Amino acid sequence: MSDTKTIRQVAVIGTGVIGASWTALFLAKGLDVVATDVAPNAEAGLRRFVDAAWPALERLGLAPGASPLRLVFTADLAEALKGAELVQENGPERLDFKQKLYGQLDQLLPPDAIIASSSSGLAMSQIQLGATSHPERCVIGHPFNPPHLMPLVEIVGGAKTSEDTIRRAEEFYTSIGKKTVRINKELPGHVANRLQGALAREVYYLVAEGVLSAADVDTALSYGPGLRWGIMGNMMLNHLGGGQGGIDHFFEQFAGPMTASWKSLGAPVLTKEVQKKLIDSVHAEVGSRTVAELEAERDELLIGLLELRTNAAGAAAARAA
Repeated sequence: MSDTKTIRQVAVIGTGVIGASWTALFLAKGLDVVATDVAPNAEAGLRRFVDAAWPALERLGLAPGASPLRLVFTADLAEALKGAELVQENGPERLDFKQKLYGQLDQLLPPDAIIASSSSGLAMSQIQLGATSHPERCVIGHPFNPPHLMPLVEIVGGAKTSEDTIRRAEEFYTSIGKKTVRINKELPGHVANRLQGALAREVYYLVAEGVLSAADVDTALSYGPGLRWGIMGNMMLNHLGGGQGGIDHFFEQFAGPMTASWKSLGAPVLTKEVQKKLIDSVHAEVGSRTVAELEAERDELLIGLLELRTNAAGAAAARAA
């Protein structure tokens, strides 16, 4: 049994798209949240986001006592950190900014408070240099956007991050319904964004070369491999692709052709001309639909998939019992 103290109060620093989404999720999980941001009208924007996200969070299931009323906003950093057991930092992706901020956090927080960064690209080994007293409690807790719906959190320690901090961060995120992955080596972009980047490179190449339109490449992805990826990841699907022989037979059969095909993959240069071709093709796919309409369509299907996965997991647990 873990001896980790249950985290009940979270401070959210930065309430842009990611910070606001984290805030909505923390509130839905019954936590007390104190948010801070120095941007003009930040509080009003944050509360609008929480109100808009709440119906989806209700549909997915609220924790006992969950309420938007448990949100407190202050522009004062020191005030926001009082009583915080975990900080979810969502500041600008600038190393100098984060190092200075972590120096402040390090002085204002008790030593056992976790400082987790949503940074999508910066290395924690560099960020935590600002926390000279307790760098061991600093960790990357990178979500997939939007955090209030997408379960993934990538956990990456820096050179001075303790194993206890990583364990506690994993336990916290898991306790609020997240699916965590532990990344053992620091890499630019962590892992999920690198996977997206590898796929985007080939997508852009195919459209730029006139192989197919943006609409058709999106159809190929979302109704082909993407549909399967919503159920199982690449490695497990490869195992199934090997039939009864599993992954062993998969490599026996496909390793040669697969590696040969890698040589033909594209490496497009995103010149202004290439970008215009991609942009024009995307606008043709979008048509008259607004961004808000597309977001609503995405979120409705995503919520349905999450509900399906939750029901399937519950049924599997019942069968196992």
